[in-house]
Amino acid sequence: MSTEAENKKIEDLVANLSQLTVLEMSKLKQALEDTWGVKAAAAAAVVAAPAAGGAAEAPAAEATDFKVVLEKTGSNKIAVIKEIRAVTQLGLKEAKELADKAGSVIKESAPKKEAEEIAEKIKAAGGEVSLVAV
Repeated sequence: MSTEAENKKIEDLVANLSQLTVLEMSKLKQALEDTWGVKAAAAAAVVAAPAAGGAAEAPAAEATDFKVVLEKTGSNKIAVIKEIRAVTQLGLKEAKELADKAGSVIKESAPKKEAEEIAEKIKAAGGEVSLVAV
């Protein structure tokens, strides 16, 4: 049974988490995954499991959201920085810092079509990009 102190602790935690912005929640999720060495899974995956044992396995669902990662800036760094600024709305300094660091995440989570459009723009500017399913 839960004690009153445990209930209060949980209520306080819920109240604090309720005050976070979406960006802060995303950073919290990533920090917890890194700290605990786990990956957050969608609850729908549990519901999708077949009720009867021996049923045929469903094909893996195609990812709908992708992380856009800059692998290399390429020879035309200025054009890549301009595209990063256009996509992220970052200032020149922040966009340059992203371009200077290989493996920088340009967009944390984007629908497949948007992620592909961003990748095409960066590639057209001379950069190398990869899309990672989220």
